[in-house]
Amino acid sequence: MLTGHALACLTIFIWGTTFISTKVLLKAFSPVEILFLRFVIGFIALSLAYPSRLPWQGKIRELYFAAAGLCGITLYFLLENIALTYTLASNVAIILSMAPFFTAMFAHLFLDGERLRFQFFLGFALAITGIFLIGFNGHAVPGLNPLGDLLAVLAAVVWAAYSILTMKIAGFRYNTIQTTRRIFLYGLLFMLPALGVFGFIPDPGQMLKPINLSNLLFLGLGASALCFVTWNVAVTVLGAVKTSAYIYLVPVITAATAVLVLREQLTGMSFVGMILTLTGLFFSEHRFRLPVRERMESE
Repeated sequence: MLTGHALACLTIFIWGTTFISTKVLLKAFSPVEILFLRFVIGFIALSLAYPSRLPWQGKIRELYFAAAGLCGITLYFLLENIALTYTLASNVAIILSMAPFFTAMFAHLFLDGERLRFQFFLGFALAITGIFLIGFNGHAVPGLNPLGDLLAVLAAVVWAAYSILTMKIAGFRYNTIQTTRRIFLYGLLFMLPALGVFGFIPDPGQMLKPINLSNLLFLGLGASALCFVTWNVAVTVLGAVKTSAYIYLVPVITAATAVLVLREQLTGMSFVGMILTLTGLFFSEHRFRLPVRERMESE
């Protein structure tokens, strides 16, 4: 269990800084170009890390891999990247933090043993309140764009679907790097039509610029290759609902990074928001024991 929590924290720590990298790259590349390049880099890295190929697993299991690639790679990141072109990064971070709620709903419907508990919803309410305070950051209400915010909501829904699919795939008992690489492969295949629709003409000169190259490598090697493996292991150990609750920390890490790296001022409202978010995560992760009489009555 401790390993699962540690891997989830590591993953979220890295993912919490990706909004900044993506915003930087959007100045030189389109959303689909960033998406395709980062996962090509990630796929190559996973192939080098574990060259052994996963054989064909039959239609049913391959459908799970394909659905996970479509939801967790193609749709989620395409929706997120496009949303960032229409609305503020803070808006996207806040809305994507609803993913644990959708994950809990899907788990209740499709997974055995993933029951909804009162403390999860209490934690969700506290965390979302804190995340909104972080997003406001003591300033005016963030600029809203209905299209961008709707795309972010859809991204949260498809990420929840990905979490459920990876829980199912974990039951196949394959090597995590192999399964992650197979998911990446399907995700890249599903991106191919989008390349033609949105245009895929990355400028090699822009790619070789140090700031762009470093951000692409960070997204490809760290946020994609490494983090998808660690996230999938965490889901296997903790379950889809408990692991997804760590997504609440993304805006906290993003705000903290802005303070440490960008020298932005931490306002009192942001600090209170961080405390509420961490408290919400605690309630979502902690399983409270009922008194003996109440447990007997519930049974």
